[in-house]
Amino acid sequence: MGIIFNSKLAKLAAQTPASRDRYVDFVRALSICVVVLGHWLSSVIVQDAQGIRAYNAVGVIPGMWLSTWILQVMPLFFFVGGFSNMVTYDSYKHKGQSLLSFYRSRLARLFRPTFAFLFILSLAYTVLIGIIPNWQQYARIGIIIIQPLWFLGVYLFMVLLTPFMRTFHRRFGLLIPIALLILAISVDIISIRMQVFSIRWINVAVIWLFVHQLGFFYADGALTRMPRWVPAAIAGAGLAALIILTNIGVYPRSMVGTGFDRMSNMNPPTVCIAALSLWLIGLAMMLREPALKWLKKDKPWMTVILGNSMIMTLYLWHLVAFAITYVILQRFGFGASPTELARFWIERPLWILIPGVILVLIVTAFRRFERTPAGGGAHV
Repeated sequence: MGIIFNSKLAKLAAQTPASRDRYVDFVRALSICVVVLGHWLSSVIVQDAQGIRAYNAVGVIPGMWLSTWILQVMPLFFFVGGFSNMVTYDSYKHKGQSLLSFYRSRLARLFRPTFAFLFILSLAYTVLIGIIPNWQQYARIGIIIIQPLWFLGVYLFMVLLTPFMRTFHRRFGLLIPIALLILAISVDIISIRMQVFSIRWINVAVIWLFVHQLGFFYADGALTRMPRWVPAAIAGAGLAALIILTNIGVYPRSMVGTGFDRMSNMNPPTVCIAALSLWLIGLAMMLREPALKWLKKDKPWMTVILGNSMIMTLYLWHLVAFAITYVILQRFGFGASPTELARFWIERPLWILIPGVILVLIVTAFRRFERTPAGGGAHV
């Protein structure tokens, strides 16, 4: 079976056209894997008189916020999403295929594994409620498990807007992301000065659309045609903005919500996420050329193909694997509060290794609901 599986990967790798940007596939797979690792690294589940609750160790462990400036890589996913959506739309348009066909192809890969996830999870919840007398205390775990679905709604919005935003990109170019950035800054200023929190939810659309739009500049070759110093300048500008913004006494330093800060940079996103996006995109583009040389080798490229064939399954189920790990480890006394720093770090490998093994088993069972991408054609 392993030989057949490897031969399939080798065949897909051999069919990859020279025109395909392998780095996009690499960044997509890497960003999701980093998200999974980041959640396992920082998530803490505790049980007290109020039941089971979860929080982020970043808000407790001194200096751990700095890791979020590297590990909060959702901006990279939306960036390569912009690339992929524009390339695919242009491909469909060039072939004379309908807009509906474009939408169907883009959404099918999202919906198939998601519907399977929700259906299986609903059955599991129904069974557990029936056999666990005090199931209410586990309710928060159920809520935590479905939290990754937030990004699907936002990404669906990006896909639906792709044809229109592509037209704006062709006509106005850099003015579009500049306008979106100005709008995001305005929303933050109004929200902070007038103490109107609800207006900040506008930036869920504005900031992620800003990042998605930057992916168009990669898709049309503008970013890759620029001098080598430009990505470094973009990264430097983003990092400088991030340092300034997180030291003016308004925004927390963490790029993820911790539950301990006065506000969250991520939910809803603040302009800090826009700055983080520039920092990470610039850094990613700086690393592109050496990465492409590495990805020309068979084994790295086959690994990327394999990762992308199950990327949604990994993302959807990784917190289920973590929850199962909690059920197992808490029976043996594991699960210390991060206020006990030494014990937290000693235990942490268990909270990565065990959910990793469980996730492999889950992915093996459910990756059939996710389409295996072909080695060539438009980016998916």
